[in-house]
Amino acid sequence: MAHFGFPAEMYVDAMTKHPRIIACLLAALPCIALAARQPAKDEALSARIDQVLTETPVIDGHNDLPWGIREDFGNVGNIDLAADTSKLRSKTGDRDAHFMTDIPRARKGHLGAQFWSVWIPATITGPEAVQTTLEQIDIVRTMVAKYPKDFEMASTADDIQRIEKSGRIASLIGVEGGHQINNSMAVLRDYYALGVRYMTLTHGKNTDWADSATDKPVHHGLTPFGRAVVREMNRLGMLVDLSHVSPDTMKAALETTRAPVIFSHSSARALDDHPRDVPDDVLRLVRQNHGVVMVNFYPMFISQAVARWDADRAGAVARFDTLYTGQPDRARAAMDQWAKAHPQPRATIAQVADHIDHIRKIAGVESVGIGSDFDGIDATPVGLDGVDKYPALFVELARRGWSDDELADLAGRNLLRVMREAEQAAARLQEQEAPSHATIGMDAAGKAGAAGM
Repeated sequence: MAHFGFPAEMYVDAMTKHPRIIACLLAALPCIALAARQPAKDEALSARIDQVLTETPVIDGHNDLPWGIREDFGNVGNIDLAADTSKLRSKTGDRDAHFMTDIPRARKGHLGAQFWSVWIPATITGPEAVQTTLEQIDIVRTMVAKYPKDFEMASTADDIQRIEKSGRIASLIGVEGGHQINNSMAVLRDYYALGVRYMTLTHGKNTDWADSATDKPVHHGLTPFGRAVVREMNRLGMLVDLSHVSPDTMKAALETTRAPVIFSHSSARALDDHPRDVPDDVLRLVRQNHGVVMVNFYPMFISQAVARWDADRAGAVARFDTLYTGQPDRARAAMDQWAKAHPQPRATIAQVADHIDHIRKIAGVESVGIGSDFDGIDATPVGLDGVDKYPALFVELARRGWSDDELADLAGRNLLRVMREAEQAAARLQEQEAPSHATIGMDAAGKAGAAGM
């Protein structure tokens, strides 16, 4: 008999002469046993999460694939979502189009329902904004029609559950910016008729009636017309989305709404002091409202270190552009040196889980969900780079003690509850109220009246 390739007598002699070897081996046995048990534990956790997400698939509050299709491929006919899209080049071949979304990965990730964002840039306003939004809605509806075995349009919570049970991915539409209605209640209602089930009140810039989180305050919340928009959304059954809006706008909307609100893709400001995240005082109001905050995966909204690095980088760009005005080569070389000296930090799945845990702590487990922002972000946390990776996040939460019931709430049940409550509120309000014909002119009239007092 030989041990590790050595004759038995040599092995016995060595162990006799060196009792410390025996002690070291004995001390290492628990570590060896732990290492052997860890893969089995991870495998059991993965199997558990697979079961949870099979029974309650993920409902993701925000995915920007439609704009990516428009920008990189022109239309749905020029891309195959039934194949891997992670290594694509644009139709013209002049840039990478490494998408985070395709049907095979969505299946692997247990995606059961997706709110597809029909975002347009906040710089597009007026009638052009309405046309561009309609074109984005058409991209979603054309995409769903192209893959009938995989997607189906949904309008209600019951639709989502029926479609999930059929083995397809329920597809809903979210308008990402109040500028997209061109200050028209009629346009808002037409969007609803076309399948839009939430509207984000602003995007990166203020609208005529609401303040954005990333613009200078003008209205300090909502104007009277802005409150009328929220009320009309309640009457329709369209979810009021408070991602992207300022804290004052969040509070004004929560004061005004007659139904639960959502944050389709936001995280916790207590953990990352970024204006796109939700402060704790607002999270407490969300608890009272029975709304849901769907956690965003964008590293800058998840990691304070990433947010600071990004701000430092922007400062360096501005500094070198000033120092080397008219000398782009020198400015570029200086930035290269800066980047070498300041490597970009990476966000992690654990940090995303930290945000989920924090929102659960402040707003309650019934008020947290998933809003990845996939294909609307240029970076992701390590290990969370596409729609196939949702289970990894749920495994991390299971390690932290989340029960199967709590994980199911996070995956989709919370959002379904919010939708049902909004639908019930709409049915009640439609019996009591006629469609709103409020116009943006009411704001000017209100100011004139106040000035005359």
